[in-house]
Amino acid sequence: MKDYMRVRVIEIAKYILETKATVRKAAKVFGVSKSTVHKDITERLRKINSQMADEVKKVLEFNKSERHIRGGQATKRKYQSQDITL
Repeated sequence: MKDYMRVRVIEIAKYILETKATVRKAAKVFGVSKSTVHKDITERLRKINSQMADEVKKVLEFNKSERHIRGGQATKRKYQSQDITL
């Protein structure tokens, strides 16, 4: 693994642990695709630091378990901004 990748993987992992960010949010902050963040966290991080990988995995699993709630909130905001009542 190249040095710049190793640094990016660690930085993304630290960011997710500190902010409890989603894959999508981390991708936006670091200017990479969601696929890159996912691969960095699920594959590359495990090779670098397996303990950190386990911690990040817990955060991502929690985010995934709440995904349907955030989706509903986003839909609600969308319709409220259009001034349409449901």
